Amino acid sequence: MNAMKKTLICAAAALACSAALAEEIRDYRAAAVAMLKRDFKTRGIATADRVIEDGVQAICNRTADNPPKDIVARLEQDALESIRYPADGQFLGDWKEGEKIAQNGRGMAWSDPAGAPGGGSCYNCHQIGPQETSFGTIGTSLYQFGKLRGNTPETQRYVYGRLWNAKAFNLCSAMPRFGHSGALTDQQIRHLIALLLDPQSPVNSK
Repeated sequence: MNAMKKTLICAAAALACSAALAEEIRDYRAAAVAMLKRDFKTRGIATADRVIEDGVQAICNRTADNPPKDIVARLEQDALESIRYPADGQFLGDWKEGEKIAQNGRGMAWSDPAGAPGGGSCYNCHQIGPQETSFGTIGTSLYQFGKLRGNTPETQRYVYGRLWNAKAFNLCSAMPRFGHSGALTDQQIRHLIALLLDPQSPVNSK
């Protein structure tokens, strides 16, 4: 058997294995979704539809966070257009309130009353303030963010958008869509912007 024939046979076998694997993954995904739908019941404000992917989550999950670039561009634009910026054009709240929100991991649990303010749980993923010694590293460090990025109106608007819907800037970002999902209110997002950008915030003053 010549080298070309061997190569073709190996390629055909690889394609067959790849197709079989893809089918197996589809079967596992379908079984997992069916199990979630069967076992996850609406309780309080935690409704059963939380287990259902939206379109953006589905395409990121099925492409290992690497969708085709043209699809990424279209969906990021859709997400950007969905951001509801403050009508009064004011983006900075109170950084002290922002620190409380960043520390707070409570919210959207079945036992929470509808409309109750939640927290951002920001330290689970980011380094932010200098006094906090226990923080996650899934996200980049935000310590001295305002010193590095500045506190211009353009930066404030960018941070607001990023907190409202991070997928407008990185489609498969792991960051929660705080405003889009209703996890944080408009005012809470403004407080977090102040924590990150206000020169008086310990994030930037120390």
